[in-house]
Amino acid sequence: MARHTKSYQTSEATHDEAMRIARGTQRPGQTKEQTRLIAQGIQKGIEQYKKQHSARARELDKSIKRVKQHLTPHETHETHEIEVQEKIVYRQHWFPWLLLVLSWIAMAAWWLAYL
Repeated sequence: MARHTKSYQTSEATHDEAMRIARGTQRPGQTKEQTRLIAQGIQKGIEQYKKQHSARARELDKSIKRVKQHLTPHETHETHEIEVQEKIVYRQHWFPWLLLVLSWIAMAAWWLAYL
């Protein structure tokens, strides 16, 4: 059975990425030892970033869980649904009806006058 160490295990991908970045920023006349030290610094920075990112993700998950737990009990106890009935009232203006009646009266008057 493998024992887990308390120190953070670095992955090969992180090491390779740090070496690639260090070689990309290498200055003329820089020794391999200096490049290796720069790569170690970059690797530590990447590891620190990953740790911080995972810590933030855990905190976010915890806060989301707390909010869900806070909301869920209230929702289960209060299952009363309030029914809102919308009453739609169509109101029309009186002016078009007045014009319609006046036109009927005018048509009747014209029809009676010429008969």
